[in-house]
Amino acid sequence: MENINDKTVTGLKHLVSICNDGKEGYRNAAENCDAPELKALFTTYSIQRSEFEMVLKSCIHELGANADNESGGPLGVLHRTWIDIKTALTPNDNKAVIEACITGEKAAIEAYEKVLQDAGLSLETHQILATQRRDIKECLANISNLEHQYA
Repeated sequence: MENINDKTVTGLKHLVSICNDGKEGYRNAAENCDAPELKALFTTYSIQRSEFEMVLKSCIHELGANADNESGGPLGVLHRTWIDIKTALTPNDNKAVIEACITGEKAAIEAYEKVLQDAGLSLETHQILATQRRDIKECLANISNLEHQYA
């Protein structure tokens, strides 16, 4: 049973790292676009990821583990797409910002799907993750629609 719990905690910590990356990525996206509607949308998504992170940390605490995610660990390194927003984008390039957000969202969905396969997840935690994944998919759809507008 301990191995299942360890695997679950590791998966949840990975998602915390991803949500933190998303929070920072959207904050940076809001700073690096010039369209007011995009700034507002990205700020909203940054706040959403912060809320996701808090909920995930609560799930980790319920498993009796420390929710502080040191530096993301080796799993956190697998997902650093959001960090590219800080270094690779030209300020006020709406299209590039949107493309980076799309890439980050696709990686986040993939990570959620992997953790959702964990048989050790409680029903409540599974539902939380499924809801967060659904919300991320909605963000991806919204941002993908904007990609055409700013192409």
